[in-house]
Amino acid sequence: MFSYQMGTRIEFGIGRIGLLTAILREAGFGRRILLVTDPGVEQAGLVAPVIEALQTSGYEVAVFNQVAPNPRDIDCEAGAEAFRNFAADSVIAIGGGSAMDTAKSIALLSQTGGKVAEYVDGLKVYERVAPLACIPTTAGTGSEVTRSAVITESATHRKMTLKHALLRPVLALLDPALTLSVPPSVTSATGVDALVHAIEGYTCKRSSPITQAFGAAAMKVIVPALPQVMENPGDVQARSDMLQGSLLAGLCFGASDVAAVHCLAEALGGLYDTPHGLANAVFLPHVLRFNVTGHEEIHAELSRIMGFATADTKAAEAADNLVRSITKWVKSLGIPNLRELPKVRTEDFDELVELAYANGSTPSNVREVSREDYREILMQAYA
Repeated sequence: MFSYQMGTRIEFGIGRIGLLTAILREAGFGRRILLVTDPGVEQAGLVAPVIEALQTSGYEVAVFNQVAPNPRDIDCEAGAEAFRNFAADSVIAIGGGSAMDTAKSIALLSQTGGKVAEYVDGLKVYERVAPLACIPTTAGTGSEVTRSAVITESATHRKMTLKHALLRPVLALLDPALTLSVPPSVTSATGVDALVHAIEGYTCKRSSPITQAFGAAAMKVIVPALPQVMENPGDVQARSDMLQGSLLAGLCFGASDVAAVHCLAEALGGLYDTPHGLANAVFLPHVLRFNVTGHEEIHAELSRIMGFATADTKAAEAADNLVRSITKWVKSLGIPNLRELPKVRTEDFDELVELAYANGSTPSNVREVSREDYREILMQAYA
């Protein structure tokens, strides 16, 4: 049994950003918009043209850029206050996953009130959400088509996941031209993040034939396209392929779940503020190596999808090819190991293990994972 729900209008293609105001009118967005972004996207010059186009079409715009690399509950609550102070009636997010997840939280809190933790802990019910449009500027998170937002609880470092159908954006507008200015380190980390979404959405215990179809399509695109983008950042076709792969991966995991890679990555991000995509990239080869044991067949499927094995390759060999090839692929993209990341200390592994194990996606991992398993994966990644 499975279910699938998707209510987001998707517009994809070079120059699609030029359709924004017309689509907003068609979708019934109000005239007072809170635009959520981060300072880096503003400095890249991607926000000003959007504001100008909106204002020229008669929209009133207020900008909220209090967005952290790992979105924080206090910023989401401040954004909801900014929404109310401006008397906004809708939200547009332009940026990466952090901006989009912050915007989802603002759209919820501004209408139904309360704090992020109250929804996560079941103390408040999802009731109303302001209309939301998402414009991704990185090829990685797929948040523009998911029903979830991952927010850090500032006081405890806990990663909290808001999850409800109401959080799905009304509009996802994807223009590959907006990703051309993304720095190489961000391009590689967010690109691997997209692959992780496809892998975990395909293999996790909550996957379905629909999510696996999206995941397979994403993997086929991402594996060859990301090295091409890293070699030639101005390759518009490769950038387009990556944004498409990220979108497909979002459609995959957004209707299934993530798993142990994300649990470890979110623990790392919560404790050290490590960028989410980078943390996922660091852990991917090590979690794959762990997951293959006892689950060779599904990992052989992944290996064949990504071109690391043929239909005739036996499952055990194909699965082994997957681990070796992904390890090499990640390394070729310049992804550091855990030891090389700022702030990481083995003295903190107990806390990282507890944060990862407590993550709601731990039970979804294709192989049952214990606290001891998480510790072993951490040690392998650090070595």
